[in-house]
Amino acid sequence: MKFFLDTVDIKALAPSVETGLIEGVTTNPSMMAQSRRPQREVILDICSLVKGPVSVEVIATDYTEIVREAHDLANLASNVVVKVPVTFDGIKACQKLHQEAIPVNATLCFSPLQALLAARAGATYVSPFMGRIDDCGQEGKELIASIRTLYDDDSSLETQILAASVRHAKHVLEAAYAGADIVTVTPQVFRSLYAHPLSDKGLEQFLKDWQAAQKT
Repeated sequence: MKFFLDTVDIKALAPSVETGLIEGVTTNPSMMAQSRRPQREVILDICSLVKGPVSVEVIATDYTEIVREAHDLANLASNVVVKVPVTFDGIKACQKLHQEAIPVNATLCFSPLQALLAARAGATYVSPFMGRIDDCGQEGKELIASIRTLYDDDSSLETQILAASVRHAKHVLEAAYAGADIVTVTPQVFRSLYAHPLSDKGLEQFLKDWQAAQKT
């Protein structure tokens, strides 16, 4: 399972990219708004730092405007992936963009059927939202697993499952077990994956023992 970072914060992105483990970035309109920077500037900064796919979401909701905006975004950098919602117009636009060889991330996916439609329309990625599903009293990991089953049952489907709305390390592990191809996480969640109290305790003890040995 690959790791993407879910952020528009260049200062937070850079150290994570330096680990060599981050293979792409995802963004959304809420993040862009909170950055208080021109979207074009943010996108170009991220694309210059990350060689892998960078998902940028359209604001438009009707077919014609989604396609128009998608063209504008795709022209910004060669590694831009256009995010479209899994609505009627969004899926229709996804098919059009796929025919034009523009990669698409079908986002706001909450059901296996939505994921199947996105795959049939040629989406490069589909983004099921684990955390938001959990908030509704359902299991995000079950959604991932169901999509995995649908995709594996049809060898003609090439869409990758990108687990999104990931809120903690347990979600990351659940996404991996359920068969996600990619998980996108915040910088905070990414750093938490390194952490374990026994690792800290063990390292502390090793250092104490080493220092004590140097005094003898």
